[in-house]
Amino acid sequence: MHRSTILLSTALTLAFGGTALAKSAPAMKGSELSAQASINLATARATALKARPGKITDQELEKEAGGSGLRYSFDITSAAKKYEVGVDAKSGAVLENKAEGKNPD
Repeated sequence: MHRSTILLSTALTLAFGGTALAKSAPAMKGSELSAQASINLATARATALKARPGKITDQELEKEAGGSGLRYSFDITSAAKKYEVGVDAKSGAVLENKAEGKNPD
């Protein structure tokens, strides 16, 4: 395998939280805000999955009250239940880790 192919494959794997196939990760809404974030999507995904192990089904970078005001928001399915995990896009702190209610954001 060519070295550049290996590097690209490794980068894609890291960027999508250890998922080998990029198409298995959901598209991120709010990517236009990425330049304002201090931590990247891969780091935020790893932080969210450490706080709530499971499968990420939706991801978004959004402006929302709390923390720095910019957060990655992940919907994670764990034990057949849906959770929302918010990770501050500037500090990397977990801001939210709770089960989705009847009216999810």
